[in-house]
Order: sequence, then structure tokens, then C-alpha cells
Amino acid sequence: MAGNSQRRNRRTSNKKGAQVGSGGKRRRSLEGKGPTPPASMRKGHVKNRVANAKAKHAARKPVARRGGKGAAEMVVGRNPVFEALRDGVPASTLYVQQFIDNDERVREALQLATGRGNVNIMEAPRPELDRMTNGLNHQGLVLQVPPYEYAHPEDLAAAAYDDGDDPLIVALDGVTDPRNLGAVVRSVSAFGGHGVVVPERRAAGMTAGAWKTSAGTAARTPVARATNLTRALESYKKAGLTVVGLAADGESEIGELDSLGGPVVIVVGSEGKGLSRLVGETCDFRVRIPMPGGAESLNAGVAAGVVLYEAARRRMA
Repeated sequence: MAGNSQRRNRRTSNKKGAQVGSGGKRRRSLEGKGPTPPASMRKGHVKNRVANAKAKHAARKPVARRGGKGAAEMVVGRNPVFEALRDGVPASTLYVQQFIDNDERVREALQLATGRGNVNIMEAPRPELDRMTNGLNHQGLVLQVPPYEYAHPEDLAAAAYDDGDDPLIVALDGVTDPRNLGAVVRSVSAFGGHGVVVPERRAAGMTAGAWKTSAGTAARTPVARATNLTRALESYKKAGLTVVGLAADGESEIGELDSLGGPVVIVVGSEGKGLSRLVGETCDFRVRIPMPGGAESLNAGVAAGVVLYEAARRRMA
């Protein structure tokens, strides 16, 4: 009898309880998630970044920022002074040596300075001009170029968004020739860009040479100076811009990159070294310019002009 009781208890303890259902989860999982949202609403998509950046910019209060000032500069010599005044290089004072031989170049320089209306003309003895120029051969003419007032990198994108445009910016990495900087400024102006960014150290600045090469376009195309170029590029990415670096070994050609038609910053390295490691790693894309002629590289001014043309073409399409 005891054995029969134990068997009955075991059968009772092994009896299954109530079944637990899925609560409808399986049915709901088969119903789908509805239509795919537009790209501007999909987190992580480049159009979502752009939309968020525009909304954030529209909501914030404008803050005046500057990228600092460059150093004052002296242009010395009759031909250089004449060419600087002719080409629209900013000037504050023209120093003329007392009792100077009044040749054609001197007369032309004086006429240009007088015609501007905002250039002071001062006579100075030769020893004073020698001291000002550290003994350079000034030939009796010295032109003082005031410090250039750089913009802040964020101002370039903000100004474009304010105008309802997608920012088109060029950043220079390791470009030390002021003439290349001037050529890039000229190309940015020609193709509807919104400015140029240069690093604060070990890079060309807006000197008289850069102004001359820009052929006057530096007066309407801002140049910004970044304390750290990598951080400036990261900030641009957060503002919805795609960072595109030019590299001879780039993964794709410029004609294959659709991002050039949207908000973009194009990074151009030096002709010899190309992009620095950190800057190259910060880029969203690294692209190359096809050169069937076999040239190994292009200087910064020419390379920037080629890519800016492609970007402008896509924006007008």
C-alpha cells in the first residue's frame, strides 16, 4: 500500500501546470514596422545629420567669433609696392623716402595710394626706412599691410546655412606657400564656395603674396584660422558636413562621390606629403583625382579647383 501511495504522489508532482502563452508577441512580430522613414529622419544617415545641424543652428543665438589676427607686414621696393597697390592688397600707410627720385613707378604708386582714399602717405628719412625694413633694399618705398582678421571656422558653415545654402568649404593641411593659399581662395570664390580654413601653425597665412594671387577675391571670400585642424573637421562633421580628403591613393574617384553635391568640406594636403595621418583618419571619404596623363600630383591650388568644379557642377544639376 505504501508503494502505491508513493507512485500516486509522483504522478501528481509530475503533472504539468498551465501553459504560458506569448502574449501576442509572435503575432505582432509578423506585422512589420510600417513604411521606411525618410532619410532625414533615420538616425545616423548623413541627411539626418544635416537636418539636425540646420535645426540646431536655427535655434541658437548668433555668437560673434573671430579666428584672431595675423601679423602686420611690410612690402618693400618700388615694383612690389606698386603691384600690391594695383592688385588690391590692403594697406594702411605708404612710407615715401624724403628727396626720393620721382620716377614713373613712384608716381604710379602715389597715384594708386591717393586714389584709395584710406591709405596714409608719410615721408620718412632713409635711416628710418632702413630701420623699419631691417636694412632691406626698399628703394624709397615701403607699404604697411595691416594684420589680416581671420574668421572662425564655425562661422563659414553658419553663414552658408543662414543663406539657405549647403556649405562648400576648403581646408588646407600643411600648405605653406602663400601663393597656393591665394589660388585656393580664388577658386573658392569662382565656384561659389563659402571660405577657406588654414591651421594656425606651420601653414601659409594671408600675406601680401596670398592677397596678390587671389586677384582681389580675398576681399569677399573669408579665410578662417583653426587652432587644431582635426578638431575643426570634427566640429564640421557634427554640423552635418561631409569631410572629403584628397589623396593619391584614395578609395574612389571624385566623380563617384555623391557627397560633393551636399554640405561638404574638401581637405587638400601639401603637394609633397599629402594629408597628415590624423587629418586623413578624420575624413569621411578619401578620394583621388584621375590623371590619365601620368602626373603624380597637383599643387594645392589646382587640385582644389578641380574638386570645386565637380562640386559646383553637381549643385547646379
